[in-house]
Amino acid sequence: MQFPEDQSPRDRESISIHAGPIRQWLDANILELGRQIRLSYLPPLMVYLAAGISGLTGIVGTFFVKEYLGLSAEFLASLGFWAMLPWAMKMPMGHLVDLLWRHKGRLIYFGAGLVALSLLIMIGLLAKPAAMREIMSPESWYVLSVLLAPMGYVIQDTVADAMTVEAVPRVDEEGNAIPDEQLKLAHTTMQTLGRVAIIGGTLLVAAVNVFMFSGVENMDIDQKKGIYLEIYRLALVIPAVSVAGVWLSAMVRNRDARRLAAQGFELDAIEKMQSAHVETPEVNWWILGGSLAFLAFSVVMGLADFKFSAEIVFAGSMGIVLFLMRQLTRDIAPDARLELFGTAAVIFVFRAVPTSGAGSTWWMIDELGFDQRFLSKLSLLASALALLGMFVFRRFMAERSVIYVFGALTVAGALLYLPNIAMFYGFHHWTSALTHGLIDARAIALIDTALESPLGQIAMIPMLTWIARSAPPALKATYFAVMAAFTNLALSLSQLGTKYLNQVFTVTRQITDGVTGAIKVPADYSQLGELYISVTLLGLILPLTTIYLVQRHAPRLARQEARN
Repeated sequence: MQFPEDQSPRDRESISIHAGPIRQWLDANILELGRQIRLSYLPPLMVYLAAGISGLTGIVGTFFVKEYLGLSAEFLASLGFWAMLPWAMKMPMGHLVDLLWRHKGRLIYFGAGLVALSLLIMIGLLAKPAAMREIMSPESWYVLSVLLAPMGYVIQDTVADAMTVEAVPRVDEEGNAIPDEQLKLAHTTMQTLGRVAIIGGTLLVAAVNVFMFSGVENMDIDQKKGIYLEIYRLALVIPAVSVAGVWLSAMVRNRDARRLAAQGFELDAIEKMQSAHVETPEVNWWILGGSLAFLAFSVVMGLADFKFSAEIVFAGSMGIVLFLMRQLTRDIAPDARLELFGTAAVIFVFRAVPTSGAGSTWWMIDELGFDQRFLSKLSLLASALALLGMFVFRRFMAERSVIYVFGALTVAGALLYLPNIAMFYGFHHWTSALTHGLIDARAIALIDTALESPLGQIAMIPMLTWIARSAPPALKATYFAVMAAFTNLALSLSQLGTKYLNQVFTVTRQITDGVTGAIKVPADYSQLGELYISVTLLGLILPLTTIYLVQRHAPRLARQEARN
C-alpha cells in the first residue's frame, strides 16, 4: 500500500492496521464471488438479470395509471392480487419443467413472448391510443398487460431455478467427478450470484430511469408521454436478455460436449455428465393434475363477475398448498415438523402484512412534489443499498435463527414507516424551517429509503435458506416449489389486506376527463394518515404476536404429537 510522503510512520501504521481487515472483508465477501464465476453460470444469471430489469417500467407504469387511467387504489390492490397469483402456480410449473426439461429453451421463449406481448400492449396504448381504444378500453388493455407479465416471469424464473443446478459442472475438464464439498460450495456461489444478478438488474434500471427523466420537471404532458414510450420500447431488451441466456447455454453445452468427446467419452456418458435431468420423472398427479385443475378454476373465478372471487381463489390455493405441505412432512419427526410449521407461519404472516397501496405514491407525487426523476433516484439508492446489505448482514443472518431475524426485521420495518406518518402530518415543514431547507421532504425520503431498502432482500435470504435447509434430500425440487408457493400466497393475502384497508380508508387522486378537462373525481388524501398508522400497527403487531404464539406453544404441541 502506498502512502503520501508527508505522513508520519505512526499514521502509516494506523492506516495499515485498519486497511487490513477491510481488505480482507472485501476479498472474502465480494471479490471471492467474482473469482468463482464460471461461464456456465451466466445463462441462468442472464434470466435472473432480466427479472431484475423488469422494474424498468415500474415508475412509468405508476405515472401512466395516474395520468391516463381512471383506476382506483382499491381496484389496483385487487389487480395486484391477481398479478401475484401466477407465482403461487410454481408447483405445477416446476413439475412441468422437470417433465419437459429437454425443451426448457422453448419454455424460456414462451415466457419471453408473454413479457414482450405485455410490453407491446403498453407501447400501443402510448403510441396508438385511438386504435387501441377501438378494440378495448385503455383500462382493459392495461389489466391484460399487468396479468401477462407475471405469467411470463413465472415460467422464466422456474426454468432458471432448475438451470442453476445444471449450470454447476459435476465433472472437471478431464471428466472426473467433482467432490461433494466443492459441489456444495459451487451451488452456494451460484445461488448468491443469482440474487446479485436480480439486484444488479434493479440497480441498472434505476440508473437508466434517473438519466431518462432528467429535466422532467420542465416538460409538458406530451414530452413526458414521449419518455414513457421510449422506456417501454427500451424494456423490450428484457425478453431479449432471457433468450440470449438460452443461446449462451446451448453454446456452453456444445463446447463442453466437444471437449469431452475429444477425450474419448461416448455421447451417453457426456449426456450423464452434463445434465442433472438424465431421466424424465414420472408424472406426479397430486402436484400436476390437482394444481392445473385449480389453476383453471382460478381463471374461471377471476373472469366471472363474482364479488368474492379473489377470496375464494386464495382460500382454495391455501388449502391445496397446506395439504401438500402436510403430505411432504409426514415422515419428519414431530418436533422438527412443528418447528418447520412454526417458522413457516412466522414468515407467512411477515409477508402477508398489508401495505398502504397506490394512494401513498399518489400523495407523494401530488403533495410532496416527487417527480419521475426523484422517484428514480430513490429506486437507484434502494437497489444499491439492498445489494450492499446482502453482504453486510450475511453474518447476522447466518448466526441468528430465522424467527429472530424476522422479529428484528418486523421492529425495524415499523420504525422506518414512522417518517411517512410524520410527513403526512407536516413534520417535513418543521424540519425544513429548522434547517433552512436542508432537511425537507425529499431529504427525509432519501434517508428513510437508505435505511429501509436492505430489509426486503435481507428478508428473502433467510427465507430461501430455510426452505433449502429443511427440504428432505429426495424431494428438494418439489419441496422448494410447495414452500415457495406458500410464501408467495402470503403476498397475495397482503394485496387482499391492502384492498380491504383502501375500502375502509378511501384515498383518491384527481381524475379529469381527457376531452373536456373537467374534474371527474377530486383528490382526497385526508384519510391517508389513518391508513399509514393502521399499516404500521398491523405490520408490528401481527408478526410479533405470531412469533410469541409459535415460541410458546410449538414445543408443547410437539410433545403432545410425539406421545400420540
